[in-house]
Amino acid sequence: MSAEVLAGYLRAQATEFLRALRLHREAGTGAAASQGSAEAALALRRAARRISGSLHTFQAVLDPGWSEAMRPELAWVSGTLALEHACSARLERLLQALHRLSGTAALPARGPAGAGLPGGSGGPGGAARSAAAVAAGGGSASPATAGTGTTTTAPERGSLTVGAAKAGALLDRQLTLARTRAHSTALQALGSSRFHAVADKVAVLASEVPLTPAASATDLRPLAEAARERLVDAVAALPLLTAGSPYNAEALVHGLSPDPAPHPQDAPWHQVRLLLRLHRYAREVLHRAAETSGAAGATGTAAGAEPTAPLTAVVPAPTTVFPAVPPAAPPHDLRLLVTGEALDRHRDASEASAAAAHAARTPRIAPATAYALGVLHADQRHEVEAARYAFQLGWQKDVLGSS
Repeated sequence: MSAEVLAGYLRAQATEFLRALRLHREAGTGAAASQGSAEAALALRRAARRISGSLHTFQAVLDPGWSEAMRPELAWVSGTLALEHACSARLERLLQALHRLSGTAALPARGPAGAGLPGGSGGPGGAARSAAAVAAGGGSASPATAGTGTTTTAPERGSLTVGAAKAGALLDRQLTLARTRAHSTALQALGSSRFHAVADKVAVLASEVPLTPAASATDLRPLAEAARERLVDAVAALPLLTAGSPYNAEALVHGLSPDPAPHPQDAPWHQVRLLLRLHRYAREVLHRAAETSGAAGATGTAAGAEPTAPLTAVVPAPTTVFPAVPPAAPPHDLRLLVTGEALDRHRDASEASAAAAHAARTPRIAPATAYALGVLHADQRHEVEAARYAFQLGWQKDVLGSS
């Protein structure tokens, strides 16, 4: 499997990066920015992650100096653009949990996901802030009043307690401030000379991939297999036996530690999540190679029937350097899908629990507020435990089924 397949994959992802960057600039970044801006930022992150992951997995066939300099810059772009969305999603998750734990009605129904600016009235941040405003007033939200103009309310057990309402307001202040700072940081990053240098390198990558002289003789499959083996080894080091028992309370260990750092037991699970992503990207490269081989076979058959027919008669030349659709993804692997979603939930719950613990350390808060935040922290640590259990089920079920 030639390295030219990797070169084609990297060129396609670089083109997708440039297309998303163009769409992001056309959508704008001010108050009038549309849903396209958030979607373009997501596409930028997605392309940057795939390029960076491929550079890591297949570094043996790429120019070492170039790839080592490019990977951290792409990680910086992806990480910077992800902060704002992470703060909005974290706030919404915590407010949903507060309402669930209080036995009140669900948060107000939202419009289409991502509508409006993050943090605006139509985005996830706006829904979270409006819910926090309701909580701060001591009332509960009604799912039937958002954007409908009706007054129909769902039955509920009662309003948020004072402690839960103040906890929601405190989380709203802290995470909205963090989201605003992340938004400013993202805007500064997109206008910085550092980002322009990254964009220039990606533009060059869209037409020329710096392969090593020996790349043409290197098979990509052993490199992709090495990525899979690293994932398998990392999973083997996880406490899957403990995670296989629901409500094992392992995620609550060190919950009262004075150390504000994230739980050390979460780090191996986060690492598995990253390795799982690298494995998925390697599968995409191999899938592209299989598609290329199939297309080459079909072209060869056509060439046997019509030896004089030019290639452009079969495949018309593209009309633009920005493709309308991203490169095709490989068929879904059920285990990768299930375990990937479980690890995403694990990461979200872990970060939400850290945000609740950080809010609980705020000086001079009322005991009822601190209690509500403590219950919220414990709830999110139980969500961490549930995600580990789901991962264990998804992973072991596939292993047992294939043995």
